[in-house]
Amino acid sequence: MKIFKITGKNRVSVIFILLLIPLLAYLSLATFAGTPIGKAQTSHTVDIPRGASFIEIVDILDGAELVKHRLLFYLLAISQRANGRMKAGEYEFTEAMTPLEIVNKMVRGDIKGYLVTFPEDFDLREVAARLASYKLVDEKRFMTLATDEEFLSSLGLQVPSLEGYLFPDTYRLDRSMETRGVIRIMVNQFRKKVTPQMLNRAKELGFTTQEFITLASLIGKESGNKGEKPLISAVFHNRLKKGMKLQSDPTAVYDVSNFRGTITKRDLLNDTPHNTYRINGLPPTPIANPGLDSLQAALNPAPVDYLYFVSKNNGTHSFSSNFNAHNQAISKYRDNKEEIKSEE
Repeated sequence: MKIFKITGKNRVSVIFILLLIPLLAYLSLATFAGTPIGKAQTSHTVDIPRGASFIEIVDILDGAELVKHRLLFYLLAISQRANGRMKAGEYEFTEAMTPLEIVNKMVRGDIKGYLVTFPEDFDLREVAARLASYKLVDEKRFMTLATDEEFLSSLGLQVPSLEGYLFPDTYRLDRSMETRGVIRIMVNQFRKKVTPQMLNRAKELGFTTQEFITLASLIGKESGNKGEKPLISAVFHNRLKKGMKLQSDPTAVYDVSNFRGTITKRDLLNDTPHNTYRINGLPPTPIANPGLDSLQAALNPAPVDYLYFVSKNNGTHSFSSNFNAHNQAISKYRDNKEEIKSEE
């Protein structure tokens, strides 16, 4: 057996090779880390579940064709101390990104967000449907939580449902928030917008918070015209003072599941808990989630004696102080069809 002897010349060669190996490895890793995974701007969306291990995360990325060399990706993540810090959630990557950018994005938890707008006067079912369309909540789960006494209490709400307390706004939401988290965000926005001063004003007018929000929801559903909302409010305030039924058309169909048609005279006969053609005073709960204009109008009715209004069919209303004038307005603005577009 021939024994290899390390001479002075060989020793230099061995040292050189030993130094060269890690250098080449470093250069390979650096090149891999800084080279885009593709040439196109093709987008890939991946969903990393909660509790996924580092190996499982790499498997998911590999399945989305975002990992070109598993061993180098492992080494890159470990070198960045990222293997235990990648966050769960839905991510959007492009092939123009480098492996290092992918790793850093997941360490930051820069998950995909959705800008979701809720118009004023959406009701609970409409809010749930819009959130579900973005796959941000389970619609049935949302509606169950909306009336869950224990959950509502955890939000500081002693009310039968969330209706009225999901403030209409544009929110940046993501799928990691889950249903409870999304609801908390919307209720917190309500608390920011509905100030203690507004609640004190409601109390001065003789309304509980629930009654105040309920009145605002009726105003919002009756008119989207900001300028005439104080007039709508005045009609309802005046009717409440006189003990007259509010006879608000939208309340007649609130308890009708998925109503999307035109309100008719027949609808006004619905024997439902919220129908103000059948009940006295305000409905037991809000019928929608009112915006700031409706909330302010509920607290600041116009100083007029109006008791009636009828739609002009152009987004505004004609207001009257007595029934005869109201009938004249009906003759002027409403045709003889069964369709109902006014307060009677």
